[in-house]
Formats: sequence, structure tokens, C-alpha cells
Amino acid sequence: MTLIKSISGIRGTIGGVAGNGLTPIDIVKFTAAYGSWVINKTNIKRIVLGRDARISGEMVNNLVIGTLQGLGIEVIDLGLSTTPTVEIAVPMEKAGGGIILTASHNPKQWNALKLLNEKGEFISDADGKEVLDIAEKSEFEFADVDSLGQVIANDTYLQKHIDIILALPLVDVAAIKKANFKIAIDCVNSTGGIFVPALLRALGVETIYELYCEPNGHFPHNPEPLPENLTEIAKVVQSKQADLGIVVDPDVDRLCFVCEDGEMFGEEYTLVAVADYILQNTPGNAVSNLSSTRALRDVAEKAGGEYHASAVGEVNVVNQMKATNAVIGGEGNGGIIYPELHYGRDALVGIALFLTHLAKFGKSISLMRKSYPEYYISKNKITLTPEMDIDALLVKVQEKYKNQPNSTIDGLKIEFDKEWVHLRRSNTEPIIRIYSEAGTETVAENLATKIISDIKEILKLN
Repeated sequence: MTLIKSISGIRGTIGGVAGNGLTPIDIVKFTAAYGSWVINKTNIKRIVLGRDARISGEMVNNLVIGTLQGLGIEVIDLGLSTTPTVEIAVPMEKAGGGIILTASHNPKQWNALKLLNEKGEFISDADGKEVLDIAEKSEFEFADVDSLGQVIANDTYLQKHIDIILALPLVDVAAIKKANFKIAIDCVNSTGGIFVPALLRALGVETIYELYCEPNGHFPHNPEPLPENLTEIAKVVQSKQADLGIVVDPDVDRLCFVCEDGEMFGEEYTLVAVADYILQNTPGNAVSNLSSTRALRDVAEKAGGEYHASAVGEVNVVNQMKATNAVIGGEGNGGIIYPELHYGRDALVGIALFLTHLAKFGKSISLMRKSYPEYYISKNKITLTPEMDIDALLVKVQEKYKNQPNSTIDGLKIEFDKEWVHLRRSNTEPIIRIYSEAGTETVAENLATKIISDIKEILKLN
């Protein structure tokens, strides 16, 4: 069993011994810590709660609600929802924070509490440490019987989220309707199965081939939207002669597309395509994390904007977007952050913007994909002994390549003209992740091999 306590929340596998898995005791403890933090920080006794459809969701939901009530906090329970929907609801409800019960792309045995601040954005590093500290010290004070929190079930946010998206100036419902798209969708039997078809119908899409849209938490395949997990929808797109396929993860903050020929559009290119459309219509800057494709930089600079990179992690991307007044940003894992709506990854707004872009493009999705710079990312890792000083190792690699442009805001990223390699330590295991990108798969892999060889040589000399 696994329990991971981090600044962004708590996640783990269901069951086992308290402290070693995500047990009821752990759920209550960390919910109480977060609820106490919200009261201390905002003096607002209201929290928005939503969950994805995974099997453990109802159990976790009940424990979280009871604990928050015990603290005297009013709970706005959205029930089956999405991460971006909860993010939108927090400020609309004037709540002190929000909790999303989801382990995102992790398999069914996992669940997690994702924690939001009063803006509906993920809590900061400093805030996360405060929550963990409260949990560690068990500094909770529960309400007396006359001050228990109320629970208000609210199922209006599906429509509210859709209405806000439809009202965006760059979402063109008429253009999408006129394009008469035939679309296959895979919602991995989670809440995307409720939200994505509703959004598509609101956008004027009449032909929808639904794959795994029953929100029962029984994921039919690994829920991470990677090519090896999407063979079935690729076949459906081809057999039904659909214009494209749309895939979301269990909590609907990651988005990827399948081309009409069954080939993957590439989740790295979800953000590239949406950013291209935004930047054509809204002059400004773009942000992604250091491990995302260079294609976003190419698109931003072509449109006359600037590109800025952040450390890996959604909260880091958001902070960099705010600092640079970016009009679009996100992560290469299919995460779209469109600040015109809110500062959070949102597959639903991504779908609406992408379909508008494709409708105005007027050609196939595969031709759109070919219109973007071609890059390949190679993902590797090196396992090290736990006592290895990874930071010192990265300093030595940086010294070796001191004549190349580099960044140390998150591990070490070295640039070689239009190629790059990014080395960063894992937060959870003694490994260095090594991502490299180049114009061809072979060059990307050769670049990674060269850096791995350099690391092994440095380790021998120590």
C-alpha cells in the first residue's frame, strides 16, 4: 500500500494500515488539517467538494463531508464532477477553498484529495507545508453540536461550466455546428462521460460515438491518455469514419486527440494547437513547463509573442503565467490553462477552443497536425542509490555543458539549438528523469544516450 503526502494534497492506494495507505483515518486526518487551514487562512467556513467516478469515491466523499461538518464548515457538494468544474465553483460560491477527490490518471486502486485555495487554484508550496504541519501536530478544534456544518448538494455546475465556456469570445458555436463534426470520445468510465457529451451537444455536435462514458469507476484500460492505452478509440474513429477522437482522463483536466486516420495527434500538441488559435486572435505570451515541447515556443514567437518556461507542476505554470501576463499556457501532458476562463487545466475549454480552431481551419485534423513544427520527445530515467547526491551530480553535468544555454529552475535543462535535454530528480523515488527533444526520434534518443553516458562517467570518477 502507498500513501504520499505532498504539498499539493494527499494521495494513496485504498486500504491497508493507517499511515501506509489511504485509509479512513488518513482521510479524516488530512481533511481536518485542510479544513482547519482554510478557517485560519480565510475565516470562511465554506468548502466546495467534487469527485471523479472512481470506485472509492463515495466512501472518501462521505468521510470528507463528515469531517468538514465536524469542523463547522458548510460543504457545497457537487457530487460527480471534474477538477476544472470545482475550480470554477470555488470563487463563484465565495468559498474558502475546494477539494477534488481524484487520483487523476492513476489506476482504480488510487484516490487523492486535491486541495484548492479561495481562488479555486491549487494551494501553494508554503500553504501545502502548513496543511501538512497541522496534520502532523493534529491541531484540530471541532465544532460543538449547535455549530456543525451544513451540506448543500449542488448539481448546477455542469451547466454553469458549459455556459461560461460558450460565452467565451473565441468559442464559435456556429462554426462548430456548421462543420458537422462526427466525433468519437473515450471518457474512461469517469465523469468525462457526463460532461464531455453534454458539452459537445451544447457546441452543436450531433454525431457522437461514445466509448466508456458510464461513470462507474471501472476503468477499461490504464486511464492515462497515452498512445498505448488508446488503441480502441483509434479503431472506432477509423471504423465510424469520424473526423476525430477526443480522450480525457478521469478528472477531465487532461485532453488528447485522435486523428481521422487513427493516428495520435500527440498530447504534447494539444496545447500547441490551442495556443496557435489563441495567439492568432489574442496577442500575448505563452507558458509551459520545462519538459514540454519546443513547438509551443515556435508557435508563440511566430505569432509575435514571447515564450516562458516554468518548473514542472501546474501551480508553477500558473505562477509563471501570471508573472508574464500569458494569454495561454499549460503542460505537455494535454493540460490547457486558459486564464480568460480560470487558472487551471481544463479539458472542457480545451475541447471548445480546439473544435473552433479545427472548424475555422477547414481541413482534416491530421493536416492541422502536419502544419506544426515536428518534434519528438524521448523519456528516460536513471535509477540511483538513495544516498547519491543528485544535486551535486547535476552541477557536474552543468559544468560539462557550461557553454550551452541552460536553466536550473527545476533540475537542469540544457539547450542545443532547437534540441534540448531536461534532467530532474523524482519527488518520490531515487531516480533522475531524463527528457530529450529533437526533430527526429533517433536524434532525441541519441541525445538522451549521450547525457546518460556522461552521467555514468561522472559517477565512475566519484
